Amino acid sequence: MSNLPPHQPFSSSARSIKSPELDIELDHIGIAVENLPAGFEFYKALGFAAFDVEEVPSEKVRVGFIRLGNQANLELLEATTQDSTVRKFLEKRGPGIHHVCLRVKDIDGLVDRLKSAGVRMVNETPKMGAHGCRVAFVHPASTGGVLIELSQKMG
Repeated sequence: MSNLPPHQPFSSSARSIKSPELDIELDHIGIAVENLPAGFEFYKALGFAAFDVEEVPSEKVRVGFIRLGNQANLELLEATTQDSTVRKFLEKRGPGIHHVCLRVKDIDGLVDRLKSAGVRMVNETPKMGAHGCRVAFVHPASTGGVLIELSQKMG
């Protein structure tokens, strides 16, 4: 028997998950796959006909971006080299959720604020990532075990 209190539904006074004052939204969920075509098979069965593919040399990955039709998307990640972090992830954990990406308006200000708060960053400064965005990753040690990507669309 669990010592946890019984589940309580959220009340109308509960805070919203999205904080408009922070202007942070879910952008995508990154999913590590052995290869993009095989990884896309399930999504084809759902009815998706195609996905946008882009190579991100700085991360040593090829990504397949699946647009879901709302604000959030899926990003399939295929390693392009044996020393890619995605290859290491696949070897250790197998295919599956790799990271959660949050879309932000001021990535530089947010990274500075997180570092000032003692949050451990994978990237001390934002860099160019996929989809014409500047990105920075927050280390899972500071997030309860989840790799978080912060992303700001440029232009």
